[in-house]
Amino acid sequence: MSDPLRLRLPATSANLGPGFDAAAVALDFFLDVEASPAAQFSIEASGRDADRCARLEDNLILGIYERLLRENGKPVLPLAIRMSNEIPLGMGCGSSAAGRLAAIALAVHFGELGWTSEQILEEACALEGHPDNAASCWLGGFITAAAEGRAVHYARVVPPAAWRPILVLPADPLATSKARAVLPEAYSRADAVANVQAASLLGLAFAQGRGELLRIAMRDRFHQPYRAPMCPLLPPLLSLAGSDGILGVALSGAGPAVLVIVENEPSLGRATAAIHDALQSHPTPEVRHCRFQAAAAARLPLGPSQR
Repeated sequence: MSDPLRLRLPATSANLGPGFDAAAVALDFFLDVEASPAAQFSIEASGRDADRCARLEDNLILGIYERLLRENGKPVLPLAIRMSNEIPLGMGCGSSAAGRLAAIALAVHFGELGWTSEQILEEACALEGHPDNAASCWLGGFITAAAEGRAVHYARVVPPAAWRPILVLPADPLATSKARAVLPEAYSRADAVANVQAASLLGLAFAQGRGELLRIAMRDRFHQPYRAPMCPLLPPLLSLAGSDGILGVALSGAGPAVLVIVENEPSLGRATAAIHDALQSHPTPEVRHCRFQAAAAARLPLGPSQR
């Protein structure tokens, strides 16, 4: 029987403005999962959205775990799962990518499927429908990625150490399906060119530590203008880019959370004050200071002494 397994999967912020379905960066708060073989399924959850994470019915992780084992001709081994979740659900912080990767890693480990890390990533990207969140969650750092069939092609860099991300989270979540439903089927040439220009700058800004480029590099015409009515924190925060130590601002994933990138730690105080000033007419949001996560997701089989 397989040893217990511990997983640590980071939150992610995707799109970063113009990198729609193509760019993401990992953040240093996590979904931690520890699983052991058991007589029946159980989940003990703590942290954010603990009640929802602990449900056995309609559970993202258990559903994918069981399906993958059946599809690969393996018996469904019940698990006792302990979960500590720091990733807010439905906020555009990569909770679904982390959950899907957790499920796949559990199936590979306890089903002894023998999959490589690349195969795990490919399955997660196929389930997500786009490669950005899953690749950044699994590999860490800033990722640009493209899918070709099931193959995932990516480039990865470690974000500049001085930059500090701030997440600004409203009270209410937003389903990704709703956020996608408002997007148009086609774009003008002018919008396409503007996004190509910005996305090209975005990758080089992260690779070269060119913070002065982010004000332009995080501008977007593909999704943010259409999602702004459902993400009311975005319009007032976009105007802060280039002031008070704030380098760039974008929706985090599909929203409704907003990612603010600050030039360095000493600038966090005035950047945070500027955020609160800009949102005076809105219900008080959660403002979370964090860091970029350079390390890949952790998979740690636990020996008898660690159980």
